[in-house]
Amino acid sequence: MNLSFLDKWRRRTDAAGPVPLAESVRADPGSVVELFSECGLLRDQAAAAGVELDDSQRSLEALDQLQPVWRDDPEVLPWLGNDAGLYLGTVVVRTVRGAVWQVRPDGRPVVRLDSGREIDVVAAGHEWADEGAPELCQVYAEVAEG
Repeated sequence: MNLSFLDKWRRRTDAAGPVPLAESVRADPGSVVELFSECGLLRDQAAAAGVELDDSQRSLEALDQLQPVWRDDPEVLPWLGNDAGLYLGTVVVRTVRGAVWQVRPDGRPVVRLDSGREIDVVAAGHEWADEGAPELCQVYAEVAEG
């Protein structure tokens, strides 16, 4: 995968100190979308259950139906919650007009809507992984409504 913003970031980090991820998001938003959409652990869990993650609302509904076997593993749970949030954000950014990734000053990625509203998708992913609610498709529906 070609993530050109990482190459630029690495060069600038070596030359002049660290460059905030937020600057990289502005410089090459397409690569950031690709990076955030990887979600390897979530994709592995979904594939093992026969669920294809195709960046659609339908895939969010399928994730909501998975048996939460990850809750039995305290080492997997936080990583899966993070992946679930990044995947939710990926679906929103790819399907909701005007939605873009943004990185807060504290380094947390959020999805910003045309209205200016910020959605903390990572927090939503952790809630889903920990408790099962709100469902990912429910968060998506609320975001898509505007």
